[in-house]
Amino acid sequence: MCLSIPSKVVKIDKERNVAVVDTMGVTREAGLDLMEEEDVQIGDYVLLHIGFIMNKIDEEDALESLKIYKEIIEKMEEEDRRELIEADDNCPNRGV
Repeated sequence: MCLSIPSKVVKIDKERNVAVVDTMGVTREAGLDLMEEEDVQIGDYVLLHIGFIMNKIDEEDALESLKIYKEIIEKMEEEDRRELIEADDNCPNRGV
């Protein structure tokens, strides 16, 4: 299963048209091809799908979602956490 967890844009590479995003402490690159030019800025919260930024999300909503995700993760057993992370890393629809 692929989840769209709010991610914060920490860097933008205009030459490659990608952003580096932080998703709960994990950084990764995400394509900007589906967004309007200059629409995404450093510090914005965004949602990803298959390795691309699909849309921006309001910071307040993003922080509330992240709080809920953290609460869920804290209640999970270590093995379940590991499986969830591995499943996300192996998402068959991941691009970039």
